[in-house]
Amino acid sequence: MSLHAFLQSSKPQPQAICTSQEIRDRGSIFVANIFRATSEDEARKAVAHLRNVVHGQRRATHEMFAWRCMVLKSGASGLNGPDDFELRYGNEDDGEKYGSGKIARVMQAEGILDAVVVVSRWYGGEMLGPARFAHIETCAREVCHAFKVKDELEECVTTLLSLDDILDALRSELAELNEAQLTGTEKGPAKKKPDYKDLMDAQDIARAKRLVTAREKAIKSVKSSIQKAKDRLTAD
Repeated sequence: MSLHAFLQSSKPQPQAICTSQEIRDRGSIFVANIFRATSEDEARKAVAHLRNVVHGQRRATHEMFAWRCMVLKSGASGLNGPDDFELRYGNEDDGEKYGSGKIARVMQAEGILDAVVVVSRWYGGEMLGPARFAHIETCAREVCHAFKVKDELEECVTTLLSLDDILDALRSELAELNEAQLTGTEKGPAKKKPDYKDLMDAQDIARAKRLVTAREKAIKSVKSSIQKAKDRLTAD
């Protein structure tokens, strides 16, 4: 695909989930990016975007990459669980011999799936020897760690949103039961739904897990109150 055709594509352009800190050594610069990718095609599109658009004005000497995806097996429906899927993976050096293999091993060790990691190197004019592999691995490991944190945090936020809906419904039920027992009571103001943007921005996994635990306890407490209210109504 030409650069013009790529830019004119109506589909959303790939967005890096995380970018590593730069490593500079004797004029060379190393930096990694990780993108979501559920297929080899998506992985290659992400690499093309990085090479032709993000780095278009200052091309990297090497854009080495590796990808790992869980894909649906041919003829499978996906309804039979994990057995319907298979791991597919690949890597390319882009002239940096053995470099992409280092990325692939980091991804495997970190358990990264449905992603492509690209380590870009701008050659500084001096051979680095084995040190270049350490830099490649360090950059790749940094974005893999960040990717895992982001994934875990997004899962926590999804759980929180679901628990918030359950809690709202239970509180409404409890309010109706209380109104049935007490006349002249007024409903309190509706609670504003929590916004977890700050939590996402802070990448605070520990706080997210504490909030999930707190919501679960609140649900248990409100369920207990509902049962007591029902018991009182039955007794009356």
